[in-house]
Amino acid sequence: MSGFVSGELGRNNQTFRLALRFALRELRGGLKGFYIFIACIALGVAAISGVTSVSRALTEGISQEGQAILGGDLSFRLVHRQVNEDERSYIDSLGAVSEVATLRAMARRADTADQALVELKAVDDVYPLYGALELQSGQSLVGALEQRDGRWGAVAELALLARLDVEVGDTLELGRTSVEITDVIETEPDKLAGGMEFGPRLMISTEAIGETGLVQPGSLVRWHYRVRMDPAPSIGELKQIEEEAEQTEADAGWRVRSRANASPGLQRSIDRFAQFLTLVGLTALVVGGVGVANAVRAFLETKREVIASFKCLGATGGFVFQIYLVQMLALALIGIGIGLVIGAMIPFAAGAALSNVLPVKLAVGIYPSELGLGLVYGLLTALAFALWPLGRAHDVPPTALFRDIVAAGSKWPRKRYLFATALTVVILASIAILLAYDKRIATIYIAASAGAFVLLVVVARIIMWLAKRLPPVRSTELRLAIANIHRPGALTPSVVLSLGLGLSLLVALTLIDGNLRRELTATIAGEAPSFFFVDIQSHERDAFETLLREEAPNADLQSVPMLRGRIVSLNGISSDDFVPAQEGSDWVLRGDRGITYEATLPPNSELATGEWWPQNYSGPPLVSFDAEAATDLGLKIGDTVSVNVLGREISAEIANTRDVEWQSLGINFVMVFSPNTFAGAPHAHLMTLGWDENVQTDTELALLKTVSSSFPTVTSVRVKDAISQVNNIVAQLAWAIRGASSITLIASVLVLAGALAAGHRSRIYDAVILKTIGATRTRLILAYGLEYAILGLVTAVFAVLAGGIAAWYVITAIMGGTFTLLPVTAFSAALIALVLTVGFGLIGTWRVLGEKPAPVLRNL
Repeated sequence: MSGFVSGELGRNNQTFRLALRFALRELRGGLKGFYIFIACIALGVAAISGVTSVSRALTEGISQEGQAILGGDLSFRLVHRQVNEDERSYIDSLGAVSEVATLRAMARRADTADQALVELKAVDDVYPLYGALELQSGQSLVGALEQRDGRWGAVAELALLARLDVEVGDTLELGRTSVEITDVIETEPDKLAGGMEFGPRLMISTEAIGETGLVQPGSLVRWHYRVRMDPAPSIGELKQIEEEAEQTEADAGWRVRSRANASPGLQRSIDRFAQFLTLVGLTALVVGGVGVANAVRAFLETKREVIASFKCLGATGGFVFQIYLVQMLALALIGIGIGLVIGAMIPFAAGAALSNVLPVKLAVGIYPSELGLGLVYGLLTALAFALWPLGRAHDVPPTALFRDIVAAGSKWPRKRYLFATALTVVILASIAILLAYDKRIATIYIAASAGAFVLLVVVARIIMWLAKRLPPVRSTELRLAIANIHRPGALTPSVVLSLGLGLSLLVALTLIDGNLRRELTATIAGEAPSFFFVDIQSHERDAFETLLREEAPNADLQSVPMLRGRIVSLNGISSDDFVPAQEGSDWVLRGDRGITYEATLPPNSELATGEWWPQNYSGPPLVSFDAEAATDLGLKIGDTVSVNVLGREISAEIANTRDVEWQSLGINFVMVFSPNTFAGAPHAHLMTLGWDENVQTDTELALLKTVSSSFPTVTSVRVKDAISQVNNIVAQLAWAIRGASSITLIASVLVLAGALAAGHRSRIYDAVILKTIGATRTRLILAYGLEYAILGLVTAVFAVLAGGIAAWYVITAIMGGTFTLLPVTAFSAALIALVLTVGFGLIGTWRVLGEKPAPVLRNL
């Protein structure tokens, strides 16, 4: 038995070695006919390896600069209050401590001619513990912030000076005091730790902030305590200290972060963006896979005499399969190698080109694991699309191979090849999903791409079926064009597949971008209030409301008490250990949330489940939860939620859930508590002001000036400015995404060019025969142009439908917005499809029509 097995293995090895020799010998003829094959693989591999390498470089950059970004080895953050003596003693025991306060405030020119929302930061004398804050003049930060002639110094970003038209040496009104601008901030080491900003930075000392009057009970101030430990502990030791801090001061309610997680928001954004771009690169590879299949089929057609000779001499189908599989893998490795070289260079190019744009310095380098991922994706894609056409050559007899010049066979390959193809596709999709940051989104994306691919195949078959059954038309050119669409070996499947996926993705992204912009600039801007007023103290609330009613008598005012709190546990399970029912919905548990209390159901809300508490409810604390957030977290009526507010942990039972209209940008909260929950707790108020009719910008600015002058400690946020800033961010993301997605369209163009090149030989025969029986060059060009125009138009219609459905799902189901089909996008897709198909088709046709009939007729 062992001799039989070893004999079988020996024969198999000999057969494979012989197949390898034949394969390498045939490759000596060069790469002619495989340039599109190689380009498609190289493009997709370069996109994937490049994107993942840049993502890794960003992640490594954050890790290397973690201490400077965070401002220390550890950071303790509290909202509304500073640490007490016991808490400060504990933090001091860990190492050198720097205290920093951050809040939003209004800065006003000394002549009150203008004002601006600023991100105010108060620092102590030891700031920064890591990194360096660089000022334009080169002076020290302590010297720039010290008090001179009774006025505190301040440093600001250049954007604030430009916004208020002031310069170094001028004074600004800040709260109830004034500060002198002594310098301009060049670099701020811990800027990334602050998250999204709505205004330029203004920095003062912690001694000066007390004189501004901005820090009041309930004011929205975040206090940060950064710790520098000497010697710097390991990541594992930092993790232990984090856990110890949570347990030792369990009631503190602080958020502890270490340098290992210096900027979690930025890291999540990087991971999500990298995931999307990786999926786009995978889509480009899949589109390129169509080019691989076309190239393999065209190559096998040119080798029909060789294959026939092999089989006539006794070669098995498996032997033939091995020869050409080796060749395909060798060619794929060439494409993969080119893609990996380009992908490895992308981080270096990005680091040089985007050094002034990226929020953190790239840790450029060559990352083998990311390049290895590109290698795996490239090999699996090449196999997935090459196995089917290679498998068909296994069982086709020599006579059938010779007949393929007239009628391409439609016989399916053996089950083993079908299984191998399916297994390769499953592995490819599984890797993409398992490595994704958000597996749900990745699964939806891949399922949608696979569905679009299958639909495109079906659409191509339907087009051919309909063209075959159309009644005869009188126009000879149109009749010839329709016949070319459904004839054996037609370009229809290749053209529809190559352009369909790329255009569908482009249409979907453009529609998503357009709808987001419409939602921001039209719907939301029309429904949203004009102003948000934050940190209105309880003793100022009535006077503040009176002023607004005098200055804007026709405006709608809403006011609610506002506190900040952090969810510490759900149903007794720590928020750090809680596993949401819906993946990716733990945003509610991250950081602190705005919370309020109400006796009645708030506006912009409808009860989804349960009942609202009575008007004068005085029982155990109750909470109303946003219905969507509750469903995603897996919460229901009767569950308990514990929040830490002002250092106190409060537990409340979920009494009801609400459907909230977040799109209105009105006053909305995830959690609304019963009024008795926070009885006696110090807090500020939040107020909105909105007009039913459109008002002039001058009217809004005049009101802003009056409010800032009369109530200097109240922070005013003009909603139009905030929407404009968000719109700019969306625009930048949209351009980046569309630029990356153009890789898929480039792959589509390559595949289209390859499909036309693959059909070049049969087109020559067609053109020669038609010219021989009297067809003119003009009539042939018109016929071919009509054929390509029909295919391009049908593909564009599909792309608009498929991309529209995908965009509709993302906008309505994932983002919860309203969707509108934008006609300009549809027209643009149709135009792109027509230009590409007709343009490339006629270029190829012109070459075909230039062939001399005599040499072709002699070889028929």
